[in-house]
Amino acid sequence: MEKRPELDILLCAPRGFCAGVDRAIQIVELALEKYGAPVYVRHAIVHNKYVVDGLRDKGAVFVEELSEIPETDAPVVFSAHGVPKSVPADAKSRNMFFLDATCPLVSKVHVEAQRHHAEGHEIVLIGHKGHPEVVGTMGQLPPGSISLIETVEDAQAFVPRDPANLAFVTQTTLSVDDTREIVEALKLRFPAINGPHKEDICYATTNRQEAIKAVAPEVDAMIVVGSPNSSNSLRLVEVAERAGCTNAVLVDRASEIDWSRYEGIRSLGVSAGASAPEKLVDEVIEAFAQRFAIKVEARVTARENIAFNIPRELRTIEAAVSR
Repeated sequence: MEKRPELDILLCAPRGFCAGVDRAIQIVELALEKYGAPVYVRHAIVHNKYVVDGLRDKGAVFVEELSEIPETDAPVVFSAHGVPKSVPADAKSRNMFFLDATCPLVSKVHVEAQRHHAEGHEIVLIGHKGHPEVVGTMGQLPPGSISLIETVEDAQAFVPRDPANLAFVTQTTLSVDDTREIVEALKLRFPAINGPHKEDICYATTNRQEAIKAVAPEVDAMIVVGSPNSSNSLRLVEVAERAGCTNAVLVDRASEIDWSRYEGIRSLGVSAGASAPEKLVDEVIEAFAQRFAIKVEARVTARENIAFNIPRELRTIEAAVSR
């Protein structure tokens, strides 16, 4: 039998599901358990194909807009990314029963934006155009209240109505380093700009990026498990490249691995975006075990023990399920 080449796998920790994703998936699963199928979900509950397909198989029906949902008593769940204020207002006008799975850390940004607006500040949102979280945050306030800034160049070109009366908030899943550069560019031009009391980029995004930074310089290649529409997963690939691992890629499943990239490597880093289940990480490691004699070592850079409460309507069923 041909001898398999040796491969050291450094497994980044933390990786995978964060508390907000865990809560959102639980909300859909508990709603299905309590109310039965169908449970309608506005937008992908989290940005992971495997998770969405699994919930669809259990009876979740995914739509992009409430207008796609027929007259129904079935629950409607809003995704973890948050929604504009017009969405719950529309749901109420149609007497829909809805459950809000918005991540509490995204809700915190919504509250900040509303506070700044109430105080009369012009608001800048650092984020990616078209991302549902950005659409949801901008939709908390009247049109024109928030200006989107995506890059340092945007920050340098931005012309506010009143430079002395500005505030900024950020998307929760950005690159920590990119965001720092944009904030610095804004502060250089507008020293009086008001920022968040505490970092808007969520703990999970930050922790996963820090873990990648610790591992990337030590490995020949890096795989991030996650879907291509997942902002935080895409950022992990960029962070790996910047930290010195140029052979860094995002894969949704082990079946997508391009094996030509791994010929002759001796070490591999593995991480997963905040919406990718651990089962898919195990799949990737198993695929490498078929071709290499692997040795796996966990590289732990932080511990996470955060959990978020689920909506009151589902707590009785949650208690029954966990018994």
